[in-house]
Amino acid sequence: MPILELRNVSKSYGEPGSANAVEILRDANLVIEAGESVAITGPSGCGKSTVLNLLGTLDEPDRGEIVFDGEVIKGGSIVQLSKLRSEKIGFIFQLHHLLPQCTVMENVLLPAQALAEKPDFAVVEKRAKELLSLVGLDQRLKWFPGQLSGGERQRVAVVRALINQPKVILADEPTGALDETNANTLTDLMINMSEKFGISLVLVSHNPDQAQRMKRVLRLHEGKFESVK
Repeated sequence: MPILELRNVSKSYGEPGSANAVEILRDANLVIEAGESVAITGPSGCGKSTVLNLLGTLDEPDRGEIVFDGEVIKGGSIVQLSKLRSEKIGFIFQLHHLLPQCTVMENVLLPAQALAEKPDFAVVEKRAKELLSLVGLDQRLKWFPGQLSGGERQRVAVVRALINQPKVILADEPTGALDETNANTLTDLMINMSEKFGISLVLVSHNPDQAQRMKRVLRLHEGKFESVK
């Protein structure tokens, strides 16, 4: 069953139809099934990050529809879209964006504090400890980001993305700042977490080896998605 779709979506930057308009998507269609892992590849500047912004409701298409869990996302207020993102979408970026003044545990718990309906924080803290243990950071709960290695910081970012039990994880070049060993470790982690919790994983990557490890690989070419695997 699809969890996330782009239906005949077009997106440009600049004045539509003008000579300086840059077309990113042109009547593009994309279906992400529940629980599957998908890589989106393509050259720099082709619009891969824009696709993630559209899927994550951080941007709006010029034309077409974005459908999340069977519902068309259109005309939602800032509050409604923020609620959708906080409850159902986890984001992982190339840079971890951890708050340096907060401990590992505090960074992980931040998304839970943003939920419109406040959860039972005893339950959330228990989940955070379990997740951090799964990624090998159970001895780092009170450490600060500056005390962690690059790979450890990205693992914290993965746990932070998972803390609200989202249906989709959107990862934008999450291993771009890591060496090969840590990049492979983080890729293993994202795939394992996706499979363990049944979360759809959409990964933007320039790394062909990393992309091929996803169940499906798409290339963004001239505004449309082409199947590679």
